[in-house]
Amino acid sequence: MKMHIKEFAKLCGVSVRTLHYYDEIGLLKPAFVDEQNGYRFYDEKSLMRIQEILFYRELDFSLKSISEILSSPDYDKQKALKEQRKLLILKKQRLQRIIDALDSAEKGKITMNAFDNNDYETARKQYEAEAKERWGKTDAYKEHEQKTADYSKDKWQQVNDGLNAVLAKFAVCLQSGQAPDSNEAQALVKELQSYITENYYTCDMGILKGLGQMYVADERFKKNIDKHATGTAEFVSKAIEIYCK
Repeated sequence: MKMHIKEFAKLCGVSVRTLHYYDEIGLLKPAFVDEQNGYRFYDEKSLMRIQEILFYRELDFSLKSISEILSSPDYDKQKALKEQRKLLILKKQRLQRIIDALDSAEKGKITMNAFDNNDYETARKQYEAEAKERWGKTDAYKEHEQKTADYSKDKWQQVNDGLNAVLAKFAVCLQSGQAPDSNEAQALVKELQSYITENYYTCDMGILKGLGQMYVADERFKKNIDKHATGTAEFVSKAIEIYCK
């Protein structure tokens, strides 16, 4: 079985751009690439791989966590599938509670406990922590663990707010009519890289480039960045691409 990237993307329900990004970060490589025209092709093994990725995405795992887990030589697929099934059942049960609450609401009854998501979130976070502990220990992850080990809840809020403040500057830069290759935008990329290195982990050029791609390929990141201004994620991504060249 051999599928061109467009056919594969349609079958899997993802965009071609997402597949390009997965290839870039090593999460999902094509089965082979035509050396003459650069076309990517995927096979049955590729389907098995992306299915695993999409299971984790459905459980709200970050791409970084998924990559760390799946790249481990000790990764146990069967064990992972069993744990994922447990989590999806919890998610299904919550959705059913919400549907039941909607039915009750039509009858004039109020049911608020349907929105309680603690069981699922607790189980998901526990599984993610255990999966990382068992299968994912890259150098970047280890550094992140060490650097943030003493972060309190307030410290995390402060650090994350600071990151959002840097991203908000990109929005201002975009709205002022600056281009991604302008001195102002490129200075902001340098500021972003320094901020991540100081507060999270060493953000070398390779990691920075990957982040720039993830900001548009991962809908959660894109939505969060675009809250500052529509198009900010694309602007940041392009500015980073230029900076890394």
